[in-house]
Amino acid sequence: MKTKLWEKPVCRQGREKTKSLKWLEDFTVGNDKALDLELAEFDVLGSLAHVAMLENVNLISNYEFVLLKKELNQILRSIKEGNFKIDEGVEDVHSQIELILTAKLGETGKKIHTARSRNDQVLLDIKLYSKQKIQETVLQTKELFNLLIELSEKHKSDLLPGYTHFQAAMPSSFGLWFGAYAESLCDDLEIMNAAYNVVNRNPLGSGAGYGSSLPIDRGFTTKELGLESMNYNVVYAQMTRGKTEKIVCMALANIAATLSKMAMDICLYNSQNFAFVTFPDQLTTGSSIMPHKKNPDVFELIRAKCNRIQALPNELILLTNNLPSGYHRDLQLTKDILFPAFRNLQDCLSASVNMLKEIQITKNILNDKKYELIFSVEAVNDLVKSGLPFREAYQLVGEKIQKNEFHFDSDLNHTHEGSIGNLMNVEIKQRFEGVVKKFG
Repeated sequence: MKTKLWEKPVCRQGREKTKSLKWLEDFTVGNDKALDLELAEFDVLGSLAHVAMLENVNLISNYEFVLLKKELNQILRSIKEGNFKIDEGVEDVHSQIELILTAKLGETGKKIHTARSRNDQVLLDIKLYSKQKIQETVLQTKELFNLLIELSEKHKSDLLPGYTHFQAAMPSSFGLWFGAYAESLCDDLEIMNAAYNVVNRNPLGSGAGYGSSLPIDRGFTTKELGLESMNYNVVYAQMTRGKTEKIVCMALANIAATLSKMAMDICLYNSQNFAFVTFPDQLTTGSSIMPHKKNPDVFELIRAKCNRIQALPNELILLTNNLPSGYHRDLQLTKDILFPAFRNLQDCLSASVNMLKEIQITKNILNDKKYELIFSVEAVNDLVKSGLPFREAYQLVGEKIQKNEFHFDSDLNHTHEGSIGNLMNVEIKQRFEGVVKKFG
């Protein structure tokens, strides 16, 4: 079994060091080593910035810096090529990288940990990881947004019944429906930008949460890492563990909520009772006993996965809300929550795009007699335009409906179609592009 970073070579009484019991290590490490592989690239990037700072403040020599930089870049290449692994008996990615450096460079390799703790290492790794994953998620969201705007423009004159209380209410359009989800993504990215600002701060140099008496330069590593600023108070820097993951998951949950609601709409609209949209056979699934079935399984799974993502902020609240300041091992479990959240949301964004590219809408839905009453509001408005007070117009149309005398007016339908075709997609696009620019 390899030595851990926190183990002493000899105990105070001079006895041989006590090796961790296997069950204890299995329980405390859990799935962390597998999750740590996702942090490996960011741990190396943090180490490169750290050794550059150590050389800049004369805590290591230029010669040592060159050696460390060379070996760290070699580790980075092995990570990107898929050849990096955490050896049996090595606790985490931080230990693995330091052990590789020590095996290659001896005493120089051991200097990598100068003025640094695993606490601020993992804080930085999670922030760098989250920053990259947020940028990836924003790009995928942009692809979905652009498709929704395209569909909104294409179908702006294709009418659709709008519902309140699950009852047909007023005329709408597929253009408005697609555009509504596009604008929803604008708000979602505003929240994501707030999360991005939180992860764009440097905790490195806070050590175990109480700083270092060595002459480090935190501004230097902040600039090297391309971060906007730093967590200035070293105690608070440690407090951001758990809080950062919670804020990020809250942002992910907003996008997930938009996707889940859209998926629910599509599941309804795809049913025979509505029959507003369909998809090619290859994108739906059948039944083992009912040959007529074309089930929207993709959107049902999007709905389920996104509903689970919406539960994650609460899971993180329950995990962290009774912890005092300082590091606690409970915080190790935040990775189990955060990492799958990004993967699942990105999968749902990709699936949504792939499905919506093939969506087929039903034309002339409102020609069905069961929808003629949804034009009653337009009949009231038409009377108002002629000078009748609204309440009197409302009563007149209501009486016609009660007497079964209200009938569908094709000219009225055409008038309403023209008014709702005037969508504000240009303004929505400008707003979305403005939000995306904030991510750099």
